[in-house]
Amino acid sequence: MNHRKTGRKLGRTSAHRKALFRNMVTSLLEHEQIRTTDAKAKELRGVAERMITLGKKGTLHARRNALKTIRSKEVTSKVFDELAERYKDRPGGYTRVIKLGQRPGDAAPMSIIELVDRGEGGASAESDA
Repeated sequence: MNHRKTGRKLGRTSAHRKALFRNMVTSLLEHEQIRTTDAKAKELRGVAERMITLGKKGTLHARRNALKTIRSKEVTSKVFDELAERYKDRPGGYTRVIKLGQRPGDAAPMSIIELVDRGEGGASAESDA
């Protein structure tokens, strides 16, 4: 029975999965948008939202906890300064997953995961739609 087991295994060991999400969340918070498979994007949502919530707390303890996951001090500073300020009035839902279709090589379902209210291009792309 698989009761109370959350999260997708993604065909990886637990150490590989942890490293994968650490790398992906660092890239997402740095570039504010990444392209990946649907399953990875859906799992990454929770990790990214936790990091932004830690940034909103702004305490030393929260910063140290974020540094356990985020692999770059510059990105951690961005989370605690820029992103915390941007999302200070938002009670959650900092990311969105946009489905793209299938990858040509293996037909894996692809998605873009991005931060909501991105500074450049985010508002103009929505107004064109």
